[in-house]
Amino acid sequence: MRRRLLIALAPLAVLAALAALALGLLAWQRGMPDGPPPSTRTAPASVERGAYLAAVGNCAGCHTARGGERLAGGRAIPTPFGTVFSTNLTPDATGLAGWTADDFWRALHLGQSRDGRLLVPAHPITNTTLVTREDADALHAWLQAQPAVAAPRREHELRGLYGSQLAIAAWRALYFKPGVFQPDPARDATWNRGAYLGQGLAHCSACHAGRGFLGGDFGPADFRGGLLAGLGWVAPSLLDPAEAGVQRWPDAMLQRWLRDGQAGGHTAQGPMAEVVLGSTAALNDADLAAMSAWLRALPEQAVTRPQPSEPDPRRRELGARLYKDHCAACHGERGEGRANESGAPAYPALAGSRIVAQASPANLIRVIERGGFAPATPGQPRPYGMPPFAGVLGAGDLAALASHLRQSFGHAAGEVDAVEVLRLRAAAAAR
Repeated sequence: MRRRLLIALAPLAVLAALAALALGLLAWQRGMPDGPPPSTRTAPASVERGAYLAAVGNCAGCHTARGGERLAGGRAIPTPFGTVFSTNLTPDATGLAGWTADDFWRALHLGQSRDGRLLVPAHPITNTTLVTREDADALHAWLQAQPAVAAPRREHELRGLYGSQLAIAAWRALYFKPGVFQPDPARDATWNRGAYLGQGLAHCSACHAGRGFLGGDFGPADFRGGLLAGLGWVAPSLLDPAEAGVQRWPDAMLQRWLRDGQAGGHTAQGPMAEVVLGSTAALNDADLAAMSAWLRALPEQAVTRPQPSEPDPRRRELGARLYKDHCAACHGERGEGRANESGAPAYPALAGSRIVAQASPANLIRVIERGGFAPATPGQPRPYGMPPFAGVLGAGDLAALASHLRQSFGHAAGEVDAVEVLRLRAAAAAR
């Protein structure tokens, strides 16, 4: 009798233990210490500095909906687990009204809202935790000085339990360790400043990190690259010079690219064009040099590339014909590109282009389909653009053209088939 009772109670005991573990995990995550005491910077200086830091961090990039009020939130951010909507950062009752510097610090450093809720990891807490208290206070002062906009928070649309506090606590236990950036004593001040910006406020790893099956990255210093969920773009590896690594670029060229979005025949496209426009173009000279020094010092690590398949002669023939009809007038018969009247590059060369020969053809397909648009920056106020061909080329034609580009002009990358084009279209349509 006693044995039967024990067997019957065993599942309840297991459930009780799991519940206790879950509650303990949640309490542990919510009870993390606040960190350093508030800074003592004066308000005027903090506001001015906060404006600069907000630009470097591109806060408006995520916290402004398409066509919406600046910093009022509501932008849809696709994730593998559903859609997250950014919050209102203005000092309205629906945003940050009443938030103290301590509240804001906890949000950046610990990933906790004012009421103790754990923020969804779409907020790059593995990066913002590195921000110093002084910079957090400056950001808070600037945000509190912005015009208030009434914009109620839109509920996230996450599947199943992914948006629950328990699931977020479990994710944090696996992937999140709070801690302010610690300078590397083996590096100079310039490199450390670049690392602080790139790993912290500029949150480069939010896009360029590899991701596990639960969406966690491998730390703010991981830059192996990966697919951007729901966008159809790939953030290429910053460790591989054949992908997006800049270890072999001259310092002046990289600084110009970060500031203007174009340099040395390389042009920022897609999400990276938004980053240049909203973030790196705002860097002052010292921080531009620091970011360049840090990026150029990243270790080199080649991306594993699939073995190219045997070219399909019919696809190659179709691709060559499509290139002649739609591309050669601007990019040249040999992919050499074209210069404008002053001799400056106008239409980029495809010979030697990294976006053409990257391990994944995703970015090349996105540019052909949606057009190529460099950011309009002070250094390049009127960049040339490329029209979209989504309404002109079907999936088979686009695959043939991309395959031709990836196997011409000195490239030897893999072919693209129509199935891959359709898969990327579906991923982008789900945004």
